Amino acid sequence: MGRRAAAYRAVRPILFGLDPERVHHLALSSLRVSAALAPGRAALAFLFGAPPRAAASDPVDLMGLRFRNRIGLGAGFDKDGVAVDGWAALGLGFVEVGTVTPRPQPGNPRPRLYRLREDGALVNRMGFNNAGADALAARLAAVRPRLPDGFVVGVNIGRNRDTPDADVDADYAAAAAAVAGVADYLAVNVSSPNTPGLRDLQDPDRLVRLLDAVQQAAPGTPVVVKLAPDLERGAFDTIATRLADGSASGMILSNTTTARPPLVSRHRDEAGGLSGAPLLDGTLESVERARELVGSRLVIIASGGAGSAADVVALRQRGADLVQLWTSLIYAGPGLIGETVRA
Repeated sequence: MGRRAAAYRAVRPILFGLDPERVHHLALSSLRVSAALAPGRAALAFLFGAPPRAAASDPVDLMGLRFRNRIGLGAGFDKDGVAVDGWAALGLGFVEVGTVTPRPQPGNPRPRLYRLREDGALVNRMGFNNAGADALAARLAAVRPRLPDGFVVGVNIGRNRDTPDADVDADYAAAAAAVAGVADYLAVNVSSPNTPGLRDLQDPDRLVRLLDAVQQAAPGTPVVVKLAPDLERGAFDTIATRLADGSASGMILSNTTTARPPLVSRHRDEAGGLSGAPLLDGTLESVERARELVGSRLVIIASGGAGSAADVVALRQRGADLVQLWTSLIYAGPGLIGETVRA
């Protein structure tokens, strides 16, 4: 165990004694404040082991974008983009903010986030709580001048919960249009289990129509689709093939799952989406299957279960172009970023 990992493990029991959502907001606020000025960003890089610029730079060109390295932050961690320059200082190659909706919404009632400590997992039923697409666009426009070269910002977009089904395409289009000027790519979220009816948008024909609306609203911006891990094999194959034959640039595999593999933590039966270590095997399988189906036609972003440098290497070997971290940062701490970038 490295020095930084050991230090984080020493303070983790204190953090885990507090409400998970409260700790989450405190962490984001601390990262935002620390990264507001150049000395703070340098201190973050030093304290948490971000690779020096030469080591961190393993640039790769994907979707018409240059990523300084292949490790990113998955959507949902920083929904409103409050600490984007902090994530860059920690050594990531990209960040995906959101899910953002056209209008602000509070999300589901609390409590809505649970740690499954013994399983290295989380269950959430957040419900797309966010300040809205316009607020996010303004925040990203302000932070852009402070971001290093090759640091890519994706924006994950979704629908408002109270939008009638007939107006869903317009919702996604509105969110896309609002952030198009500040997003390097858009991620279309049709797979969260916490918004009723959202996963119905994964029907292949329905999804194609939705993507057309998004691309018309944000012409020239690469679009990727975030899929659910709970799709049946035939449905997954059909969607992947349709995406590869269309105008999408990539796919994210995957979102949280409603399935419950064998778990031991006391919150294992809470409603919502499961994330973290239990998803790794499924992510490996999905990435490998997707690569077989789409070849080099789509960028594949692995998102689910990566908790170590070895996990990242395994996902890359199965065919992932990029890898996102999320739940593992809660358990391993921000030092994990430098470890996975170096791997």
